[in-house]
Amino acid sequence: MIIKPKIRGFICTNAHPTGCAASVKQQIAYVQSQGELPNKPKNVLIIGSSTGYGLASRITAAFAGGANTLGVCFEKPPSETKTGTAGWYNTAAFHQEAKAAGLYANTLNGDAFGKEMKQQVIDTLKADMGKVDLVIYSLASPRRTDPETGEVYKSTLKPVGQTYSTKTYDTDKDKVHEITLEPANDDEIQQTIKVMGGEDWELWLDALDKADLLADGCKTTAYTYVGKELTWPIYGQATIGRAKEDLDRAAAAIVQTKATKKVQAYVSSLKALVTQASSAIPVMPLYISLIYKVMKEEGTHQGCIEQIYDLFNEKLVQEQPKVDALGRLYMNDKETNDVTQAKIKALWDQVSQDNFHQLSDYAGYHHDFLKLFGFDIDGVDYDADVEPMVNW
Repeated sequence: MIIKPKIRGFICTNAHPTGCAASVKQQIAYVQSQGELPNKPKNVLIIGSSTGYGLASRITAAFAGGANTLGVCFEKPPSETKTGTAGWYNTAAFHQEAKAAGLYANTLNGDAFGKEMKQQVIDTLKADMGKVDLVIYSLASPRRTDPETGEVYKSTLKPVGQTYSTKTYDTDKDKVHEITLEPANDDEIQQTIKVMGGEDWELWLDALDKADLLADGCKTTAYTYVGKELTWPIYGQATIGRAKEDLDRAAAAIVQTKATKKVQAYVSSLKALVTQASSAIPVMPLYISLIYKVMKEEGTHQGCIEQIYDLFNEKLVQEQPKVDALGRLYMNDKETNDVTQAKIKALWDQVSQDNFHQLSDYAGYHHDFLKLFGFDIDGVDYDADVEPMVNW
């Protein structure tokens, strides 16, 4: 079939297998050009391995570190009439490239929150890899089923404490407008923590520990975004912010409960980028379009793969990585420093429907959005007839 992007709201409902494969190859080429990692991890588990920062982590571990990788994701396979999800095609491409490079790669597709998937991972590790020395937790989901009670929790993107009004950009209507978000109630806050907080991260480490699959000195990290003044009301002083605080709690708890294995647990704070998760969050399409403009002019812009390679190389695989005051591996200082934020704030104050495309880099935002699904990638013939049925 000939595959063109079908965009609905903040999501693209299809994906291009050739484009996704080209994107994976580009990321592999980048990390290989940067050189091998120091203190290379041997066996890496990536929970949330098929897109964005999770995929970049898998590529970095494998192609800059030579690691065996086991991925966990939740992706839809293709059919004769519909494409698979981008994560499905990304994973297929990764498997192909890993096999060609002589690297072990396996991926389990299913609900990472459930007991069944944790057991599948344990069984696979015991059969094929052995103990892991690095666990990446990079899940993004709007809901989670509690493995003990079966209760379904749903996350909410709302401020805490008071109503919040701000500018946003509607990508469907190409419109800059004001939005008002009502504050979350206590139940919505607690449900968001259940979905986006650190509980499931802890459960993963507990399960691996009980199965004696954590190597001594194993490192683990969960990814987060913190931001600054313009995004604090929706990220910091908000339901998401409460969930992010719970990640810090979980990191400390993992270190304490896994002390005999000398496990090191970190929350890694990364820069704002176009991802399937960030596209759904109010304010972020406008904010990211502005930071792209500023950071590209400064020469400091990075995509997922550049951020993750630097995280691994400069901090995560170092014996004693440098952390911030909260104990996090802080990678978004190029975005959140005062000089850059002042430039972004000046644009934010000026931006309107009339000048949005002049003051922002929405073209760059939209390119990265399409690229998530395998579209708008140089060298790919989007008029060619392609086979959607791709397997791992």
